[in-house]
Amino acid sequence: MSTQMSYRTHTGRLLKLGLPLVGANVAGFSIHMTDTIMLGWYSVTSLAAATVATGLWFITFIVGAGFGRAVTPMVAEAVEMGDEVRARRVTRMALWLSAIYAALLIVPFMYGEQVLLMMGQEPAVAAQGGLYLRIAVLGMFPAMGAQVMRSYLGALELTAVQLWITLVALAANALVNYALIFGNFGAPELGIEGAAIASVVIQILQMVALMAYVQRKKPEAELFRRIWKSDNEAMAQVFRLGMPIGLTSFAEGALFTGASVMMGWIGEIELAAHGIALQLTAFMFMFHVGMSEAATIRASRHFGARDEAELRRGAIAAYFVSLSFGAIVVVLYLAIPAFFVGLFLDPSDPARDAVLALGVVLVLLSALFQFVDAAQIVALSVLRGVQDTRVPMWLAIVSYWIIGIPASYVMAFVLGWGPIGLWLGLTVGLGVAAVLLSQRFWARSVHIG
Repeated sequence: MSTQMSYRTHTGRLLKLGLPLVGANVAGFSIHMTDTIMLGWYSVTSLAAATVATGLWFITFIVGAGFGRAVTPMVAEAVEMGDEVRARRVTRMALWLSAIYAALLIVPFMYGEQVLLMMGQEPAVAAQGGLYLRIAVLGMFPAMGAQVMRSYLGALELTAVQLWITLVALAANALVNYALIFGNFGAPELGIEGAAIASVVIQILQMVALMAYVQRKKPEAELFRRIWKSDNEAMAQVFRLGMPIGLTSFAEGALFTGASVMMGWIGEIELAAHGIALQLTAFMFMFHVGMSEAATIRASRHFGARDEAELRRGAIAAYFVSLSFGAIVVVLYLAIPAFFVGLFLDPSDPARDAVLALGVVLVLLSALFQFVDAAQIVALSVLRGVQDTRVPMWLAIVSYWIIGIPASYVMAFVLGWGPIGLWLGLTVGLGVAAVLLSQRFWARSVHIG
């Protein structure tokens, strides 16, 4: 009975910590989904351009966001050990690394159109996508700075504020998008440019709000005092842990972006349908992202205390929660796929029926990888909690790029299965990752006693 209560307690604490993070991630993703929905109403070409451009922006962002994500296990462990100084040092240097990384991206993003053309996108799509990227790069550091602040607050188990700040940002983003994309409220009609400007503005506001909250809530931490002073030792620690986290996330994100690029080779209608299906899948995936962040925090605390028994129970609870939610998503996708896809399309658009028909098929296919997608992110989260990131990075690269992307290409183009083959390949890559990463944790990394 005591073991059963222990699992129940772990599940309760995980949900209490994770649900605000789930809400914050859902609201944060809804900001991007708002862009997609409104651009879909604006034109199918803008929707297709936003699909590849935001995909490129995101996979670039998540590499640098690894520095911010490294803050969670490092600060949580430091807090468990009573080392507030280390918590401050690593958080500051995560901000430094984020700023350096963002600065390095400015010049490459100025040539976004040429990059998209080299990736085989249609000229109209590449032109609009390049325009988006030239503006959106300005939001790279604010977005990564906000990630650092969210990770710091999460490690301190201060998660509710993240939800409220992100909800305000969601409402503001919808208003600015409505004004700048369509030319409402006296604003110019800027189309995809307006969506990019709105994203940059909201990212800046989120970072400032989170920093202000940290300063008010934890003034004794002195997080921003002499922030211009470098700390090479702490910076090296953050880099060693954060770069593998970022590259692991890149490998997974690039799996989906690579599929988007290949879908663009097939056609604009297929790419638009693919973009909608990805948005829906990613929206539901935000639950797993939020709960995985909570699982990392909980695992980091047990790691700091060197309590292997509680680490095991917490990990089992994390798997149970994410797989249970995956079952709910499967039921929804099988029941009403057309309703979800139709939300992204203008009823008067002549391409609507074609995009809707394919989008429904892809959403149904996405039900196939709900469980393996949940399992692989939980495995990654507990591995990060025990600060095991280097080997998991290579396991992820093998799963997503050595197996997943080639599987998608072969099924789509060699076997001639088209869009369906691409999505089946995604399932293969995620499935291999779930098996390899879970085996890594349970066979080796859980042994911390």
